[in-house]
Amino acid sequence: MAAVLACGPGAVLSHGSALTLWGIWKRWDLPFDVTVGTDRRPRGVQVHRNKLDDQDLTTHLDIPVTTLARALLDQAKGMPQKSLNRAINNGREAGYVHISQLEDVVDRNPRHPGRPAIEYCIGVAPERPSKSDFEDDFPAFCARYGLPQPEMNASVCGHTVDALFVKEKVIVELDGWLFHSSRFSFEDDRDRDADTTAAGFVTVRLTKARLRQDPQREADRLSAILKLRRSA
Repeated sequence: MAAVLACGPGAVLSHGSALTLWGIWKRWDLPFDVTVGTDRRPRGVQVHRNKLDDQDLTTHLDIPVTTLARALLDQAKGMPQKSLNRAINNGREAGYVHISQLEDVVDRNPRHPGRPAIEYCIGVAPERPSKSDFEDDFPAFCARYGLPQPEMNASVCGHTVDALFVKEKVIVELDGWLFHSSRFSFEDDRDRDADTTAAGFVTVRLTKARLRQDPQREADRLSAILKLRRSA
C-alpha cells in the first residue's frame, strides 16, 4: 500500500507484485511494481506508465491492484510457458480469474507483448483447471509412452477424479503429498474410491516420485491395466 500511495492518485499495484497480492506468486520481489497514469516516479518503486481500462482495476485486501487477468497479461512475456499456465490454473482454481476474462483482456490489448503467451495458454486450456504441475504433465506422459489420452479432472459418481480413461473405466489419481497429506484428504480419497469401485471403475494411484524414478515401468504397468480392462 505504501508503494501505491507514493505513486499518487489512480496508482495500482501491478505486474509481479499484483501476482503476489493475488496469491499466485509466493514471494515479494523488490522493487514493487506499480502502474500509474502520470509521470510520477518515486524512488524504490518500479513504475509502469500506462492508462488502464476501468475493467482492469480493482482492489484486493483493500489495496488498489490490477485484476488478475491484467496482471497475467502484463507479466506473461517474461514467464516460461509452463509457469504461466500454472499461474492461470491457480487463479482459476482460486476463483480469481476466468478464461472469458483472459479472452477479454487480450482482445482489448491486441499489441500487448504478453498477448501471444496468454493466447497460447488459453487456447490449450482445459474446461476444468488442473490443480498441480503433476496434472499438467500427465497427458504429455501418456502421449510419450503411447497411452490413450485421459480426460482430466473428470466427474465420476459425483466426485472429481484427476484423470479418467473413459473407455476402460480406469481412474488415475495423481497423488502428491501437498493435496493428500491431511486427514480430510485421506478420508475423502477412500470414500471416493469406494463409490467408484462400486460403480465398476478401477483406481490406480500414481505418485510423482515413482513416475520420476522409473517412468517406463509406470507406463508399462498402466498400459497392461488398460489392456486388461478393454478385454474384460
